[in-house]
Amino acid sequence: MITNKYEAACVYSVAGGEEAAQALAEKFKVLIEEHGTIENVDDWGKRRLAYPINDEAEGYYVFTVFTSGPEFPAEFERVAKITDGVLRAMVIRK
Repeated sequence: MITNKYEAACVYSVAGGEEAAQALAEKFKVLIEEHGTIENVDDWGKRRLAYPINDEAEGYYVFTVFTSGPEFPAEFERVAKITDGVLRAMVIRK
């Protein structure tokens, strides 16, 4: 099976509190573990956004480096787009 190394950058909403953002980050971490292997999780925590997104000035940043098959990153971004509380999500191949 072909595997590639990816990095997922996610910004979660802190409108419901930091605990809600951490729970959402954990949900996506579990999703990645189901489809690949996590190498590193870089949790930046709550930071000010460069510009407001959905009238929010702060977001909870999490960067995850993982290996998976080539079909999973598109699925990850699809799930992120339809999940409430995700301000931005992007997966890049390293």
